[in-house]
Amino acid sequence: MSDGDDWNASIIAEFRANEGKVGGQFEGAPLVLLHHRGRKSGREFISPVMYLPSETDSDAIYVFASRGGAPTNPDWYYNLMAADRATVERGTESYDVSIRDVTGDDRDRIFAEQARRYPGFADYAAKTAGIRVIPVVELRRA
Repeated sequence: MSDGDDWNASIIAEFRANEGKVGGQFEGAPLVLLHHRGRKSGREFISPVMYLPSETDSDAIYVFASRGGAPTNPDWYYNLMAADRATVERGTESYDVSIRDVTGDDRDRIFAEQARRYPGFADYAAKTAGIRVIPVVELRRA
């Protein structure tokens, strides 16, 4: 198992043991466990990701393919775009979601709100400036 897999495994275990709450760098932040299938392997993966709840629709949340400001999108983003469906664990609840890539002004508005609440996202955007635009994905309860 890679260091990243070990790190994810510890976050997942803590999330499940504490009804969706974790400490460390994610303490107090809204976090979901995103279940997705590998577009090539077909394997199920679980990625802990921060989310922003929609202000107008209780069935929608937004996740951000920031990958810590890396120059490429995370694999989970490509897996979601290939599948159109996924499952999330949010708190103690698990449910299926549909996927929508948010673009244009909506994407910019949603990302700006996430960066306002969590300034690390503004840092990620600065790191990727001129390389890529960090995708925003809507996960809607199916």
